[in-house]
Amino acid sequence: MSSSNFSELGLSISALKAVQHFGYEQPTPIQAKSIPILMDGKNLLGTAQTGTGKTAAFALPLISRLDNKQKSPQVLIVTPTRELTIQVAESFHRYAKFVRNFHVAPIYGGADMRSQLKALKRGVQVVVGTPGRLLDHISRRSLDLSDLRALVLDEADEMLRMGFIDDVETILSQIPETCQRALFSATMPGRIRNVTKQYIGDAETVAIDGKTKTVEKIDQQYITCKSHQKMDVLTRFLEVESFNGMIIFVRTKSSTIDITERLQARGYSTAALNGDLNQSLRERTINRLKKGQIDILVATDVAARGLDVDRVSHVINFDIPYDNESYVHRIGRTGRAGKTGKAILFITPKENRMLRSIERSTRQKISLMVPPSNKTISDGRIKRFFDQLSKNMEAAEFPELRSLINDFSRRNNIDMSDIAAALAYQSQKDLPILLPKDQASDFDVPDYGSGERKRKKNSKNTKGSKNAKNRKKDYQGKSRENKSKFGKKDQRSAMKPKATRKRKQRKKAES
Repeated sequence: MSSSNFSELGLSISALKAVQHFGYEQPTPIQAKSIPILMDGKNLLGTAQTGTGKTAAFALPLISRLDNKQKSPQVLIVTPTRELTIQVAESFHRYAKFVRNFHVAPIYGGADMRSQLKALKRGVQVVVGTPGRLLDHISRRSLDLSDLRALVLDEADEMLRMGFIDDVETILSQIPETCQRALFSATMPGRIRNVTKQYIGDAETVAIDGKTKTVEKIDQQYITCKSHQKMDVLTRFLEVESFNGMIIFVRTKSSTIDITERLQARGYSTAALNGDLNQSLRERTINRLKKGQIDILVATDVAARGLDVDRVSHVINFDIPYDNESYVHRIGRTGRAGKTGKAILFITPKENRMLRSIERSTRQKISLMVPPSNKTISDGRIKRFFDQLSKNMEAAEFPELRSLINDFSRRNNIDMSDIAAALAYQSQKDLPILLPKDQASDFDVPDYGSGERKRKKNSKNTKGSKNAKNRKKDYQGKSRENKSKFGKKDQRSAMKPKATRKRKQRKKAES
């Protein structure tokens, strides 16, 4: 029976502290089922889609069972791609935050071999790597697997598709028999089943249905920005977007408080909703949203579970969820009762892979949204300013004020338009209606999912190849010039640096 609380899964104190530190309130289905099996030292065969939280499902129990005295690698994670290697290594580093002297080494092709050799020589508890580069280190004897205590094959079907399965079998053949083994795969083709029979052996099976569907009436978009730019992009979006009620989802409890305070400081009626609130306070906060007393809730996944408020028109995924099911639950808070809704997802360039996983899982395309420009924001502020000005002029007569301003204009010989501009500045100085003209914006990050990065890379290579051709022409031109000037015999020496020629001439003279 799966648990609904991390503290019931048998994890070590340091792993639980990391879970609490990062604000994870409830394990996902794959975590609840896999962690107890791995904590018992059993082999595991898991069927789960990317984005179901499976990295934590094997990272947390393996960290909990580390031997601090052992200096050689204890855990090996084999992954199909460089990106996944980096992501899994970062996850291990994060979950081992409270483990003393913990080291993890990401090993993948295309990176500097010397830094990897140095890391392995220093001593690491966990190695995460791609099959080809792992075999390179095994053949160099820089990676010793003789004391390995646990091995995980992550996204095995992807390794099969990419043609790495033979390399994987070579690695598996060198694993100690006593080593705990786990394999995770989205599908189970015949070749993967053969690998599990031969190398995984008796194993507990965990299968998680990763198929999810989303409400078709929800308009889904994403904005690409760096982590430190999210708040700026959020406030820009709020300023130009017309919304009724909104829920902003974040990963941790502390983020709910931080973002709530920052939005309140900007004049938005906002409240936090997290697991630290008791039931009565939680209900009171939700009722305030229903009644229109607040417009924005900043919430964690667990706190907002089951929340049903018809006036919620927008959902903002300020932090991308770790699993696809959470994404579906989040955006399901809008578009209710037959109404349309909008869901915006903030992603950093590193999280592009998770975005594609959500698209595959939901079978819906999430379109790119460009953050509002300075011109768009200025136009909106000007419109609101004039709208308010018109309302004020229609609402009341103010003869005394008119007389006061006319008198001020005559006595100081100041044009009435200058006075009006000064008064407008006075009322708008905290929120200027005219922003600087747009230049290259801080948060104009390219859409890495659309192939833009590839196009840029190709254009850079084209430029480089042109430069290379020019250098070659220059060299050939110099070569012809030297040949005609010095003759064929002296052509090579003529191309040498001047100091070298002089040194050789001195030696010849001395001899």
